[in-house]
Amino acid sequence: MGFSFSKLFNKSESDTATSDTIEAIIASVEHQPYGVSEHNVLFSGLNELGGYLFFQTVIVGTLKVKCKQGAQLTFRGKDFELVLNSDSLEFESSYTETKGRYATSIDFQIEEADIKTLEKTKLNEILLKVKKQEILFAKYSAK
Repeated sequence: MGFSFSKLFNKSESDTATSDTIEAIIASVEHQPYGVSEHNVLFSGLNELGGYLFFQTVIVGTLKVKCKQGAQLTFRGKDFELVLNSDSLEFESSYTETKGRYATSIDFQIEEADIKTLEKTKLNEILLKVKKQEILFAKYSAK
């Protein structure tokens, strides 16, 4: 008789495994991706509310988190690094209709000067730090 972690925690392997792909995520969301990692796609946009600017993100993929300490988003390019802190300390991933896929919305504070610099910079990578997880995204470019 073998030992099984999935039986110990009452989850079958089919509950936790996913056959979802980055291509399937991109095809199912009508917006253009900003960055891609191995199992997640980063969608983003700029928004203004009450004179404050926000860099809004939605991460779609395997990221499943319930956070109370906030997150950091780091943009890196040649001779460039910009670190943004999340606007809210608390956020949580939501289930989607696709098994094993979650959507996580996080807003980050950004200054107007940083937006202009970010638009001019050729990014190499985008790093999301949330809890003890780090997800490294490559800047997406349509093929």
